[in-house]
Amino acid sequence: MKQKDFKFLKELVETPSPSGFEQPAQRLIKTQLQGVANDLKTDVMGNLIARLDGLGEKKIMLAGHCDEIGFMVQYVDEQGFIYFGAIGGVDPHLSPGQRIKIHTAQGDVSGVVGKKAIHLIEPKDRDTVIKLKQQFIDIGCASREEVEALVQIGDPVTFAVGVQSLQNNRATSRAFDDKMGAFIITEVMKRVKLSGEIASDLYTVSTVQEEIGLRGAVTSSYDVNPDVGIVVEVTHATDYPDVEPSAIGRVELGKGPVLARGANINPMLFKLLVDTAAAEKIPVQIIGLPRAAGNDTNVMQLSRGGVATALLGIPLRYMHTPVETLSLSDLDQAISLLVAVVQRINAGTSFIPE
Repeated sequence: MKQKDFKFLKELVETPSPSGFEQPAQRLIKTQLQGVANDLKTDVMGNLIARLDGLGEKKIMLAGHCDEIGFMVQYVDEQGFIYFGAIGGVDPHLSPGQRIKIHTAQGDVSGVVGKKAIHLIEPKDRDTVIKLKQQFIDIGCASREEVEALVQIGDPVTFAVGVQSLQNNRATSRAFDDKMGAFIITEVMKRVKLSGEIASDLYTVSTVQEEIGLRGAVTSSYDVNPDVGIVVEVTHATDYPDVEPSAIGRVELGKGPVLARGANINPMLFKLLVDTAAAEKIPVQIIGLPRAAGNDTNVMQLSRGGVATALLGIPLRYMHTPVETLSLSDLDQAISLLVAVVQRINAGTSFIPE
């Protein structure tokens, strides 16, 4: 990955955007697409919809959600400890002992999720998960009044970690799910713009509130009304200990993006993706999806009279943790594949199953 692209990815992933609080990330994406897209708009939900005009033969929508899991301030006790709830699917195993940031109107406030020392825990209780409602944040204040001068009820919270490079072109961070998807579709629009005229109009949508119910994809898919929709998401890697490949499929970091097959996926669009990957010599991995996807693909397919949808996944280890890990080469391959597919779709491309 080029240094400037990695810099954008890093900045996007590290910009806080829990579900319902996505605008800092959306503003960053918007700066990347100004001068590229023919039109940029933010809808009432907070989705950022960019349009690149082609010849208008079809409408293609690429979607990646920019919201991340996190927490929300809900209560402050008299001693100045902050109790919180989860935004999205947070594992309560992970939060005790973590550093966090509370994102307030005045700026970030640092804190920690408190954890009783192991010396003070009864041996029989040491393997017990502390319920999220019993966990608390310590920002160093000694009273409720001190806290309330800095923090408001409803302020979002994220883990205080960012992108770090690992060996073999891999990287780790919180929130690769799914800001790397928003990154990919943004890069695709840039490269399609540079490639010259295309037959179809291209829409890239950085969707919101996926982690709490696919909400932004519902409204943006209805608004755009695409003929073709491809969702870029993370998918579970199965190449690390204690994960059973037989339950998901063989999914490995660095072996290329993942294409899903199943009822949620239009078979003609799936074939176009596979054929394009072969023609462009782009490695891909394939998994079976025997049920509706638990991501934006689900609702996009059912928008209005139906949309020809596909799901392109990036293998990810340790999903919904502060140490999500992926291969940067898989992102590069996904961008190349999507650019090539967008260039191939025209008025004569049929997505009616045969």
